[in-house]
Amino acid sequence: MFKVVRFVPLATAVLAGAACTFAPRYERPEPPLPDAWSAPVEAPATPAADGESIDSLSWRQFVRSPKLTGLIELALENNRDLRIAALNVERARALYRIQRADSFPSADVEGSFTRQRVPPNLTVPGREGVFEQYSASVGAAFELDVFGRLRSLNRAALEDFLAQEWSRRSIQISLIAEVAQAFLTLANDLALKELAEATARNQEEWFRLTQERHRLGAASGLELHQAQTQVEQARADAARYQGDVARDLNVLRVLVGTNIPPDLLPESSDAQEALIGPVPVELPSRVLLNRPDILAAEHALRAANANIGAARAAFFPSISLTGSSGYVSPELSGLFEAPNRSWTFVPRVSLPIFQGGRLRAGLDVAHVDRQIALARYEQAIQIGFQEVNDALALTGALRRQREAQERLVAASARAFELSQARREAGQESYLTLLDAQRSYYAAQQGLIATRRAEQINLVTLYRALGGGWESEQQ
Repeated sequence: MFKVVRFVPLATAVLAGAACTFAPRYERPEPPLPDAWSAPVEAPATPAADGESIDSLSWRQFVRSPKLTGLIELALENNRDLRIAALNVERARALYRIQRADSFPSADVEGSFTRQRVPPNLTVPGREGVFEQYSASVGAAFELDVFGRLRSLNRAALEDFLAQEWSRRSIQISLIAEVAQAFLTLANDLALKELAEATARNQEEWFRLTQERHRLGAASGLELHQAQTQVEQARADAARYQGDVARDLNVLRVLVGTNIPPDLLPESSDAQEALIGPVPVELPSRVLLNRPDILAAEHALRAANANIGAARAAFFPSISLTGSSGYVSPELSGLFEAPNRSWTFVPRVSLPIFQGGRLRAGLDVAHVDRQIALARYEQAIQIGFQEVNDALALTGALRRQREAQERLVAASARAFELSQARREAGQESYLTLLDAQRSYYAAQQGLIATRRAEQINLVTLYRALGGGWESEQQ
């Protein structure tokens, strides 16, 4: 029964195995990438272990702060950009399944009833009036992919799906880096705000003493106004940093995507901690080829390569098989009796002859799309190489800058203490004391900013190398 329907899957298996494809043979392009980083790697650099890959370095190994770890986990669960990226992956998977379905036979069951009045001049004697017919059938249709058009389209859809998945992982790395940077920035501005407030309190105390000295005639009006200038400067800085803290907190909330528990918020003391661990930098430059955004660009290139095969196959004949088997009867009661059996088998060949240049233009578009995808792939590699080199170039410079800034803070603190003691002993002018105060305040601000820059540069290096997309849920 249903011989035609049983024949179609058999033909599918035989011809699908013999099907070819006209897609060009894909070979990974030689990356425009030197063998080594052009920026010098300065000690203390963390060496890479034998066989170590940056993508296997989980972000939990990289982040040392429990607070920051908790915030990143919240962001990975609630961030809307990451959620949209995950939904794009699901959409690409569904589109691939739709395209893949064209490679299999389609079958359906159909039943119908026809009631028709036939004009008397067209009726057969004995069958005048109304004509009735009942039918029930099982049909199947299948396109023989002899020239690989469907296989090329399936491959392109699969590569698009994989590109979306790697794009999601790239967004995940960027999210981890952005949360870490926002956390460090908030801690930095909290430390600057507290420093400005503490400086303002000290300046206010000194201003009150100066007012008293001025009342007694021991301080000039110039000294009084200079002391007031220092107070107002510290107050203005405190107000500015308070606004920065509020803005930083809003940025962090958007990145996390939900309310942040108070115990996960940074404190000013976090600005003095090394919250980010070292990154192995003695890795070959070709480690960049494992960066998720570069892998996404390569899968887009593979998809464009497969589309060329589909465009070439469109020049060749398309062969389809359609068949059905069922019953036809003028009466419903006897529909499934043996004499009422019927079947059809319709092979069809369609050969394009004249399309007005549509097929040639489609092939040209496919070739241009591949060149665009290749340029984007190479551009992604070059941008990644630049980002790593920039971060490496800053690593040693920021470390030396931090060490110098720490020495500057210590020297400025000692100079301020000596100036204050000499001023109280009447051996130093008030202008010299003010200069010492300003220098000490500026040195403390510079140290906080340098520590932040050093930590954020480590985050940038980690992201630029493409690390941290592996997780327990992978």
